[in-house]
Amino acid sequence: MARAACGGLRRIAGPGPAIPPRGAGRPRSPASCRAGARLLALLAALGLVPAVRSEEVPATASDYGGVGLIEMRNARFRPDGTLEAGTALRRQRRFWFAGFQALPWLETTFRVTERLDATRGRGTTSDRALDLKIRLWTESDWRPALAIGLQDAIGTGLYAGEYLVASKRWWDLDVTLGIGWGRLGTGADLGNPLTALHRGFADRPRSVGEGGTVRVPGFFRGERAAVFAGLEWSVPPLPAPWGELAGLRAKLEWSGDALRDERGGYPARLDPRAAGRARTRLNAGLQWSNGWMDAGLHFVHGTDLLFRLSFRLDPWRPPEAERPPPPRMAPRPVGGAGDAGMVAERVFAALRAAGFRPLALAIAGDAARIAVEGGRHRTLAQTAGRVLRAAQPHLPAAVERVEIAWSLLGVEVARLELPRRALEDAAAGRGSAEEIFAGALLLPAGGGDPWPGTVPGPAVGPDWGIEPQLRLLLGDASRTARWEAAGVAGARLSLPAGFALAGGVRQTVAGDLDRGLPSDSRLPHVRSDFARYAREGRTAIPALYLERLWNPAPDWFARATAGYLEPMFAGLSGEVLWRPRESPIALGLELGYVAQRAFDQHFGLRRYRVATGHLSLYADLPWWNTYAVLRAGRYLAGDWGTTVELGRRFDSGIEVGAFATFTNVPFDRFGEGSFDKGIYVRIPLDLFGVETRGRAEALIRPVQRDGGQRLAVDNPLWEVARDGRADALRRGAAGFVR
Repeated sequence: MARAACGGLRRIAGPGPAIPPRGAGRPRSPASCRAGARLLALLAALGLVPAVRSEEVPATASDYGGVGLIEMRNARFRPDGTLEAGTALRRQRRFWFAGFQALPWLETTFRVTERLDATRGRGTTSDRALDLKIRLWTESDWRPALAIGLQDAIGTGLYAGEYLVASKRWWDLDVTLGIGWGRLGTGADLGNPLTALHRGFADRPRSVGEGGTVRVPGFFRGERAAVFAGLEWSVPPLPAPWGELAGLRAKLEWSGDALRDERGGYPARLDPRAAGRARTRLNAGLQWSNGWMDAGLHFVHGTDLLFRLSFRLDPWRPPEAERPPPPRMAPRPVGGAGDAGMVAERVFAALRAAGFRPLALAIAGDAARIAVEGGRHRTLAQTAGRVLRAAQPHLPAAVERVEIAWSLLGVEVARLELPRRALEDAAAGRGSAEEIFAGALLLPAGGGDPWPGTVPGPAVGPDWGIEPQLRLLLGDASRTARWEAAGVAGARLSLPAGFALAGGVRQTVAGDLDRGLPSDSRLPHVRSDFARYAREGRTAIPALYLERLWNPAPDWFARATAGYLEPMFAGLSGEVLWRPRESPIALGLELGYVAQRAFDQHFGLRRYRVATGHLSLYADLPWWNTYAVLRAGRYLAGDWGTTVELGRRFDSGIEVGAFATFTNVPFDRFGEGSFDKGIYVRIPLDLFGVETRGRAEALIRPVQRDGGQRLAVDNPLWEVARDGRADALRRGAAGFVR
């Protein structure tokens, strides 16, 4: 059916009749067609009058999770790196979101929505989405801040929309004006101004297939667009019984989204007379914000009261529990230190008291070499500082340089030579961590010739622990989230030459992960039978294996593991990693042959067997403390493909990243979600005041399917060896005196 770029009948891709736009029955004038172009020009007009006061006021969050007004986004952003998580609750709809200011100019939000099941008109179903907002430019005295955004860029398309928005602040009033497409354009105030550039912008695809894909051809498309606008007033501090109430914001918004819910069949069709339309597009509310929390009460759509609450974390300066100060730096011993055996005995005892497993000690003239394993500290600088403090009162006074070899799980990950005098001066207040770093020399891990007179430490080292475990799964169609809480007891017996025997027992104590839906996967069920594993494996052996980690050459690392490798697979796994200490890149190769374990996770095996393996490239990127990992190979379901991972590691040790895997499995065969992807957050536990190398990790995977799944061994070499590099030493240099 032919039609003009503006006006006439519009046909939405997919089933259903052609729908006349509002005002159908009379042709739209050329002036109406140009209205959208005028709005784009109006966005710039916000900056015609300079603000008298230009101080930056902290942004507040919207109900959908990103920074904004109420439902609509503005052109404001959080400080770089900010993490935020929260919820917004109203009748028949609940939003759960996690946001990350990934870069100074890029905001990301992952959201799960529990919503009215529009197909049945009752009950709830869940929807998952990823939003992106990009800053085009910042505000100046004469120019508004400008941003462009994609809502539900990777999801089902239910909330899919795009926008261009400008914000300008005058005194305590922040003014926002924008134009929205897709869901944000359902107000249909004007024709799509982009049709003036190309008529193809009038067509907006409505089919999303299995969801989870980037709908690039659909961005900024559709015959109609909508205007949205809003005011945010920073209310002056008010008197309160407890003193003064500060941080209150009043918000008023004209939304571009004309829908309350999807009972009209959106996005397949948009019926102006459908029951799902909002009574009004005017939303209003109050919101209170401080340095770490946002709480708000909003009245939306003319019918619903909404409560929202979110919490924020600055990963550059996270709240930390008070940590114990470093041990006192004892003076050097006076007089003879005794023979090598006596010195080694005293040094080894001091190292064990400091939490290390002593491996060796050698002294030659004014130099000493101390080899240790483990420890309670995650950075090389802090580990080296504690080793030297422990050994200080027992090393001969003539020793001026100390070489510390640090091993983890049997493999040497770093070798660092330190000036003893620099650490003594820093401890006494006459020097600094920077001076220690300047005098330090990082040597190849696993390199160097054996020193004569080396005294070895104990050959066998047992270790054990008990910890809680919480598993959270999103993406079950019958429930927004499923969870499982368990207690895990694990042990590791370190043997000579890098060998170790390790294993554990897990007992489930609560949760509903075992009530997940049966798998409908068309691929081998390598991960999607998680509910059955949880149901039959309440008392389980998650892993039991013999392992060896060692250095085949300087700055090379190797691992060989045999046994029950993880809860779902057993077999053989081998890995080699080249990680030059001064280089921003590393290369690794992992190969394995595994069999699927029985559902009870005891000692039985199922019939499924597969050979798997990947070649991996690890790279520190030169921007904003970011890194990338690129993997290519064969996955557990026998599919071949590539995994791309991007992350950011802050100096506090907090990491945030995302990954996506694309294989030769077609999207329709993969199932819901189209391809495997996820977001992770890692938080070191020492931020809570505990001296430990452990960390808590949260993995958000929108849906658990079988394509693109890798073997999950306990000790991947990159995670073991990454903290022994020069870059990690530089970032953690303050640890020498902490």
